[in-house]
Amino acid sequence: MKAVEETHERFIRQLPETIRVSTGSAIVLGSLRAKLDAKPTTIYLLTCRNEKCSANCGFCPQARESKGRADLLSRVTWPTFMTRQVFDGIERTVRGGAIKRVCIQTLNYPEVFDEVLLLVREIKSRVTVPISVSCQPLNSEKMRGLADAGVNRISIALDAATEKIFDRVKGRNIGGPYRWERQRKALNEAVKVFGESSVSTHLIVGLGETEKEICQTIQWCVDSGIYPGLFAFTPIPGTALENNPQPSLNHYRRVQVAHCLLTHRKTRFENMAFDSNSCLTNFGISKERLLEVIDTGEPFLTSGCPGCNRPYYNERPGGPLYNYPRQLRPEEIEEAKKILGF
Repeated sequence: MKAVEETHERFIRQLPETIRVSTGSAIVLGSLRAKLDAKPTTIYLLTCRNEKCSANCGFCPQARESKGRADLLSRVTWPTFMTRQVFDGIERTVRGGAIKRVCIQTLNYPEVFDEVLLLVREIKSRVTVPISVSCQPLNSEKMRGLADAGVNRISIALDAATEKIFDRVKGRNIGGPYRWERQRKALNEAVKVFGESSVSTHLIVGLGETEKEICQTIQWCVDSGIYPGLFAFTPIPGTALENNPQPSLNHYRRVQVAHCLLTHRKTRFENMAFDSNSCLTNFGISKERLLEVIDTGEPFLTSGCPGCNRPYYNERPGGPLYNYPRQLRPEEIEEAKKILGF
């Protein structure tokens, strides 16, 4: 028994000393004291280092050339804590039934894979909880290593709906390391390792795509066994895209409805209709069925990994809410219908 404890202690000493935790998650874990009107149902962690990410995504305050705050990801603050303290909180909170998942989000730097592997193994040695990792493209061997360590879901972000926008906001045109086809290939490889419905990507609405383009990319994801989580573009001071506007609610709500219908396989891109500006004019199902879906409020909830509600990632609590972290109230559903023209 003593030998096992000594081995575990040596393993612990290899862990990164500190880790970032989203403010909402830190409150749930008891590391911060504050009131929450919408508690996260996933604990969100972010790898921690002194330097910024080696990537250079134009929307991200963690980007290599960003002058944004180092403790921000989107509009959420991520304070730093001792890793052991955080993991003690995760163990306690999981056992208490307050959270459904742990999501480890990574910056891009040479040591990050080994660090994530250690983090996952330590969490799994303490408690049984689903773990997602959101990371840069990895080769199949490394993805199998994550799966063997206990990761049950991986996310590799496309972010952009088209190759042209991808190159402009996170690829070759902005000095980033990512390439559109390499990203898509990594997602397809991830499906082979983790299986269909266990791979996610991110799509940011409001980077200049048309509704037709993003619906087509959502359909590609569905056909490939990949779940696309929707985000609303959020301008962050100090980033390359800080002066770009957020998408209109009208545009975002239409894409949300299309996303819900496509990912639930209630329609297909080929059945949809678009006007001369590539805006949705027909979702490919009857108005009666469409209203049934809208009346559930489900299209407007946060979309992501199972158990993810991501409170206020793209918006302030006072609104407008692009993604709801909780079930919508009747008046909120009616407001969404009004925006959609129903």
